[in-house]
Formats: sequence, structure tokens, C-alpha cells
Amino acid sequence: METAELLKKVRKIEIKTRGLSNQIFSGEYHSAFKGRGMTFSEVREYMPGDDVRTIDWNVTARFSTPFVKVFEEERELNVMLLVDMSASEAFGTRKQFKKDLITELCAVISFSAATNNDKIGVIFFTDKIEKFIPPKKGKSHILRIIRELINFTPQGKQTNITQALRYLTNVIKKKSIVFLVSDFLTEGFEDAIKIANKKHDVVALRIADAAEKILPKIGLIKLKNNETGAIKWVNTNDEKFRKNYTEKAMLFGNKLNEIFNRSGVDHTEIDAVRGYVKPLMYLFRRRESR
Repeated sequence: METAELLKKVRKIEIKTRGLSNQIFSGEYHSAFKGRGMTFSEVREYMPGDDVRTIDWNVTARFSTPFVKVFEEERELNVMLLVDMSASEAFGTRKQFKKDLITELCAVISFSAATNNDKIGVIFFTDKIEKFIPPKKGKSHILRIIRELINFTPQGKQTNITQALRYLTNVIKKKSIVFLVSDFLTEGFEDAIKIANKKHDVVALRIADAAEKILPKIGLIKLKNNETGAIKWVNTNDEKFRKNYTEKAMLFGNKLNEIFNRSGVDHTEIDAVRGYVKPLMYLFRRRESR
């Protein structure tokens, strides 16, 4: 992609996602993802209703009037984006490709993290580790992440979530908030996600497309698996075929939810039609209420 076109795309995404972050997400994000603890800020005079356990007895004795300690939440979290760049993300039938949705979603999370003074880093993966950007702060760092999301060309085509999670646990030593962004069109990662979630706080964001659940009735079509290259002709006028297709999709979704629940991983599904605002808000508020 030409530099001018890339910068134009980055700017467009920045304007949209930064506005959403400032107006909608930053407060919800702050409440949903707690800091490491409480740190002492100052002392002030006791007021009716203050917790007597916070009284600073040394200062109280010195001034002969009660003073209490004031604590603030200690922020500065590490936030990691673990982003699936496999070939199946280059799929979309309605509003946008899954890859474009992932770019916007990661940009919103990045700006929300920056507003709360958190560091943000990225691991791109396919069936191999494609790129690692260590956690840092700053607008220029976020814009670099957005540029990479738009313009990065992966070497692999398939998906290995287990390998990505193992790499994460090896390279990121500090406990982090980890957003695992993928369509999860793979198997065998349950043990890895359980282990990763014990060390970090993993949140699974499943990217989906409407046609992956319900096939439209449009006659004979060619379906291609972008990851394996396999091609199959199917008759979408066949009602039995469409019914079986939808049932398999539902079973797959239910199986994924069971894996996330057993692993203690918060999760939500995001698609181009519904967008990411409501699913993210619901996810954040669900965490906040716990």
C-alpha cells in the first residue's frame, strides 16, 4: 500500500475509534479492568461517614483532630492484543472484512488503554508468531499498531492459537490484560488458554460473519477455505444443506462458549452487522458488576 493511502486510512481509523474511546469506552474500560491495587495519595481531615479504619493516628495525634488516609487506584496496566492474522480473517459478506473489523476493534481498545495510562502491546499470529510489538505508551505507538494492522502481510495462512498463547506466557512476564482477537476456526487450544488465564487476564473476542452461520439461498456457489485453499461447490437452494450448515455453526459456537467458560475466560462475539460497540459495552459492564 502506498504511504499516502496508508496514512489516510490510519487517520480515518484514528478519528473514528479515538472518538468512540473518549466518548463511550474509556470510563467503562477503567471500571472493567482494575489496577494493581490502591496506593497512598494524601491525608485530609475526617468527615462524617469516612471509614474509621482509614484514620491516620500519627497525624491525628499531632494536630489533635482526626485525619484519614486517602488512597487512589494504582493503574498502569499492561494490555496485550493477541491478534489472529490468518487467511480466514480476509473474509466478509456484508459490511466489511473481518480483518477491517479487527483493526477498528484493536484501535478502540488501544485508545481506551491509553486514556487510562496503560501500556499496550501486540502479538500478531497465524500458524506461527508473525510479529511482536512490546507494550509501550503514547499516541505514536498506537498509530504504529494501527499501521501494522492495516498493512501487515503475514507469512502463514492457518491458525495456531496454542502456539500464540504459549509465546505470550513466555515473553510477557508481568500480569497483563490480554485481548485474544480471532474467529477461533481451530481446535485444541483449551489447555493453553487455561494456563494463560492463570497468569494473565484473558478476554476472548470472537470475530464472526453472518454467512458463517446462515447461508443465503443463492443457488450453486463455490466455497473456498482461505486457510487450506480447499474448494467446494455447494447448492444453497438445498434446504436440508442450509439447515445442517446452520446447526453445525450453532454447535461450533456453543462448543467455543463452553471452552471459554471452563477456562474462566470472559468472552463476546462481534460481527460486522452488529458492530463492536454494544458487545464491548456489555462485556465491560458484565466485568464491572462482578
